[in-house]
Amino acid sequence: MLIDYRSWRHTFKLDPDKEIDDAALEAVCESGTDAIIVGGTYGVTFDNTLNLMSRIRRYAVDAVLEISSLEAVVPGFDAYLIPLVLNAGDPEWMFTPHVSGLMEYGSCIRWEDIIAEGYLVANPDTGVARLTKARPIPDAACAKAYAQVAARLCRLPIVYLEYSGKYGDPEVVRACKSGAGEAQLFYGGGIRTPEQAAEMAAIADTVVVGNLVYEDLKAALATVKAVKKA
Repeated sequence: MLIDYRSWRHTFKLDPDKEIDDAALEAVCESGTDAIIVGGTYGVTFDNTLNLMSRIRRYAVDAVLEISSLEAVVPGFDAYLIPLVLNAGDPEWMFTPHVSGLMEYGSCIRWEDIIAEGYLVANPDTGVARLTKARPIPDAACAKAYAQVAARLCRLPIVYLEYSGKYGDPEVVRACKSGAGEAQLFYGGGIRTPEQAAEMAAIADTVVVGNLVYEDLKAALATVKAVKKA
């Protein structure tokens, strides 16, 4: 593997289905962030993923693809994140897509570039929650148990707590960190200020900033320094 995801403190997540101009992309890639994650729930295609990757490749920053659709698998990323939706209410979203992917691409996969992540959808009012029929996370104890399933039973290297547009409960994040053990805890969702980024960075191993890039670029860039200082 060419990247060390365990050293990541801050990452930006960019959606291929959203517009970002060249100046904004340069600012994001040159911000000091540790990596750029490319991924989204809807509207992600081979063409828009390839286009975004080729633009990111102008810069010396780790670029990884979080795979949400087999049709959007593009070669050339530094690594590939494979989400297993821990609280999916539809069991089809646990392993069936991955079996299909391996049947189609298994013979050409570089396994050293593959990173599995236990993905916990904590905001029920999101596209990914509706798509996977995600079961609710009622409290911190439940979140901790899910993290333990991912890290201790399934031995997944990453636990990704995703609030997707909503700022999370620090106590739930702290419970996930406790349950994750040696796994890397990613937190993403609802960060709109450097202060919020710093608060989550004090608990989670890696903070992911996504929507803010498109809503307030200046604030998004400021989260890098805030996380690194936390």
